Amino acid sequence: MHDLIQWLQKEQPEGMKILLVLFLSFLVGLEREEHKADHAYSFGGVRTFPLIGLIGYAMAFLSGGQVLPLAVGFAAVAGFLMLSYHHKLSAPAASGVTTEMSGLAIYLVGALVYREQYWIATTVSVASILLLELKGFLESLTKRIEPGEILTFAKFLVLTTVILPLFPNEEFGPFRINPFKTWLVVVAVSTVSYGSYVVNRLTKQRGGIILAAILGGAYSSTVTTVVMSRRAAREHHSHLFSGGTLVASGMMYLRLVVLLALFNRGLMVMLWPSFVALGVLAVGTGWFWSRLPDASAQEVKREYVPRNPLELRAAFLFALLFLAMLTATHLAAVYLGAAGIYTLAAVMGLADVDPFIMGMTQSAGASTSLLVASAAIAIAAASNNVVKGVYAYSLADRKTGIQSLCLLVSLAALGFVPLLWLLR
Repeated sequence: MHDLIQWLQKEQPEGMKILLVLFLSFLVGLEREEHKADHAYSFGGVRTFPLIGLIGYAMAFLSGGQVLPLAVGFAAVAGFLMLSYHHKLSAPAASGVTTEMSGLAIYLVGALVYREQYWIATTVSVASILLLELKGFLESLTKRIEPGEILTFAKFLVLTTVILPLFPNEEFGPFRINPFKTWLVVVAVSTVSYGSYVVNRLTKQRGGIILAAILGGAYSSTVTTVVMSRRAAREHHSHLFSGGTLVASGMMYLRLVVLLALFNRGLMVMLWPSFVALGVLAVGTGWFWSRLPDASAQEVKREYVPRNPLELRAAFLFALLFLAMLTATHLAAVYLGAAGIYTLAAVMGLADVDPFIMGMTQSAGASTSLLVASAAIAIAAASNNVVKGVYAYSLADRKTGIQSLCLLVSLAALGFVPLLWLLR
């Protein structure tokens, strides 16, 4: 059998192409044949689709690769398929056009095989089969996906595939600002946040507070801490909500490792052991702490759903903050040295640390050494944990606030431990 295939490939290459066309078109025809019983009238099956594929191949062969004769053949096949669809419309039942469209796709598969575009031909055939077979599942998505989510995904595509290619990948000015890398940072942070947002939406009404803390921490540990603290003020489950805030802050460290890996491998290599250890320790301790019994026996249901992270205004604001942090870091390094960068890191912990940390990924190795940048990132993360502890203490009930503050300050203290070898 193996010798026969080798002989066909060497001596009869067109024969192998014809066999591939027959195989691919037969698979699509077989899928359509299985669904014929579901309709009073249905076009095509295991014989018609292979014939269409052979027509496409023969037209490509006879035209010698010219487009016009192939297009004429395509129009002729489309005419026959249009007659089929017109007949289908006369039936009282609802009619679709997917079978006829798959017939046109198979015609093109024949032409693609002749041009030796085997991967494209196979992909078109397999995709056609999946789209035809998964009709029920795909149609059910319209009931499960809210209309606003389609707009959210469209915004994600605007950020990634529309805006990003417009920026030049060059450095400008004394601060060596690269517009492409600046927006790439925005895309990376938005992608991580959007991924958490999508999972949170898919698991809506399922899972508990800890799952919300994990997903919220990957989105924004500060926002998650504020939301949980406000809820704790009325729920009175101190261990559950204080443990949840610690879990969210642990996810922040794991999230930072991912971002560092994307934009500065040197920083990631220096920080990932301590950041992964801190993240795993915080998530594990927070989960254990949340399992401790509380005085209130009232069941706590998950409510937290993050806001859409892909607002275009927020993306542009993040880009401006990122550029401001790049500039501030450069000026601090030139005029204030390492002490100025560390002070800036501590101050940035009071707000969103992402612009500062992503700015450090760009300046590390250029205007700032890797050691100084690594220490600054550790300081910013630890400072942010202290601030979140203050938020929790201010917004939650007294017991939850005290527990959250102690847990987050302890995590911040552990976050300073990497400085012992980074600054030695």
